[in-house]
Amino acid sequence: MTSEVIAGYVGIDEAEYRRRIRAWTLYDWANSAFFTTILAAVLPVYYSQVAGSTLGSPAKATQYWTITLSLSLIIVAVLSPILGTVSDILRAKKAFLALFTAIGTMGVGLLVLVDSGDWLLASAFLIIGRIGAAGANIFYDALLPHVARPEDQDRVSTRGYAIGYLGGGLLLAVNIVMIFTLGDTLGARLSFVSVAVWWAVFSIPILRRVPEPPAAGSPLAGASIFRASLSRLRETFANLRKYRQLFRYLVAFLIYNDGIGTIIGVAVIYGAELGFGSIELVAAILLVQFVGIPFSLIFGRIPSRDERHRAIFLAFVMWNLIVIPLAGFAGRFLLDGDVTGARLPEFESTATAAGEGEYGADSAAVDLAGSWQVLREDELPSAADGAYAFTSRVGDEYRLAYHGQEVEITYAEGPERSRWAVLVDGVPALDDDDEPLLIDGYNVADRFQLTETIDAGEAGEHVLSIINTNDRDEDSGGTVMAIGQAEVLPAPRVSNLGSILGLLLVIEVVGLALAALFGRPVAGRLADSMTTKRTIILSLAVYSVIAVWGFVLDTVIEFWYLAWMVAIVQGGSQALSRSLYASMSPTTESGEFFGFFSVMSKVSAIVGPLVFALAVAVFGSSRPAVLSIIVFFLVGITLLLRVDVDEGRRVAQEADRAAAAAHLVRGA
Repeated sequence: MTSEVIAGYVGIDEAEYRRRIRAWTLYDWANSAFFTTILAAVLPVYYSQVAGSTLGSPAKATQYWTITLSLSLIIVAVLSPILGTVSDILRAKKAFLALFTAIGTMGVGLLVLVDSGDWLLASAFLIIGRIGAAGANIFYDALLPHVARPEDQDRVSTRGYAIGYLGGGLLLAVNIVMIFTLGDTLGARLSFVSVAVWWAVFSIPILRRVPEPPAAGSPLAGASIFRASLSRLRETFANLRKYRQLFRYLVAFLIYNDGIGTIIGVAVIYGAELGFGSIELVAAILLVQFVGIPFSLIFGRIPSRDERHRAIFLAFVMWNLIVIPLAGFAGRFLLDGDVTGARLPEFESTATAAGEGEYGADSAAVDLAGSWQVLREDELPSAADGAYAFTSRVGDEYRLAYHGQEVEITYAEGPERSRWAVLVDGVPALDDDDEPLLIDGYNVADRFQLTETIDAGEAGEHVLSIINTNDRDEDSGGTVMAIGQAEVLPAPRVSNLGSILGLLLVIEVVGLALAALFGRPVAGRLADSMTTKRTIILSLAVYSVIAVWGFVLDTVIEFWYLAWMVAIVQGGSQALSRSLYASMSPTTESGEFFGFFSVMSKVSAIVGPLVFALAVAVFGSSRPAVLSIIVFFLVGITLLLRVDVDEGRRVAQEADRAAAAAHLVRGA
């Protein structure tokens, strides 16, 4: 009876035990679609281009998006510990999981209603969805110690992350196909619906198969559930000295998880800053998603004393830690630039053409043929940045002679704008459908800082012409053309992804073979000493290498290999962090303690980006900012080394025994 109070896996046969674990891990498959499709890939673009199309600029839309994310995090951080405590008292973890899953799927599903200019509606629905996802995760995580035996928690937790990577990646791939085939707007809207359905359907097994754990206590006499929850929270804070090792671990987690979150958050924008193409960046996201599956499972097995192949797995991880950075760095210098995606020489200005750089509408490099009016920043709305040239006469031409290959034009939309023809060297530029490119300046509201990139096809001296055609539908638009600055972009990197991935595949096959042959004699003794804590420290060592490498990388091959390194440790480090926390938390109060864990994970999303932004402001580059992230990992490792996990588990087990005894007394 006492054991049954502490955990829900006692007294069931192995078949039922495995079914409950499968049902629990399948929830990761269900809700990962929210984080990949909604937060990472589709909704941010839809928010900027559609929902925020009536805002003053894309930058303003990005600002509102960031505020929305921050507001949702604050709400979740405030609610998490209270909700966790209430679920413990009421024996309602599954009920709260179902409630917040319903809230999240409703918020995501309602995004289908968001149309052009509905940024406020999109923000509201996103906040609802984010609260649902984060709230449900509290109770999902809190069920782990009730579903899996202590010796299985590492493997079960990492299996959940692996299945989540697979589920989120598969639905994201389907949604990308939908967007390409059905169009940006319809495809995105149907993607939102698909996430809601996916999330709801695959949440059914955990609600049906996993039993509700026992309550940790009962409300105080004459007190409401809310007051009882606050009282429990006050007691927990007052007794934090009792859980000293768990508190130390929480501080370490707060710091190193901040570094992990910053790496994840800035990877794509950092790659864009270095000049990597959108194909490389999107593919890198999918790479991390799918490569993370096997490595999450590997990391879950390294600490397990029952795992016969743990030495092989450890040797394979160490091989990747050493060889992949060496291969990427060596490839940068030894392979041809058209394979590695090396940065090409800067385009210099010539006597007849402007070189690489930015040229405002009032620049001497820009030739305005016709009757134009140039307005500067202080004469324009606050959303504008720099000077803009306006004309409303048919045939007026904006002309730039440049030395380069690609030019990015900044323009403004508005209700009086027309369509403008784009020519390069007197020949119409072509769009993605091989049709003559027209810049459509019409929008229901004025909007500045829109961009269009024109590719001449090859490097050299070219003349870009943008001509006012006044080509509008009869019932919409006007006659005005509004052009801001032109930027001659750096030479696009050329790389051979087939060769890059082929070499990576060879490295992995050789590494697996060597690990299988020599893993036990080489890494056997070290593997026997690996615990969950030490495996987390190993992952943080890999992240430290990532931070240093990110500081110096400058080729596509390095970016891809760096993404592979992130995929190796991302899922495993977070999953083992969850299971280690579960092992040092009182099982009977898992809701409350995972509420704290949720708060820490949300708070850890704040400091890292601030440090990164400060480093960029001080040094004027993201490179030192990437290197600065290593501080989070080094401090995290230092603090983790001071955590006595065995003592933390002993204290948690004592608390469980006391709770079980109290339960028996109440039952009597």
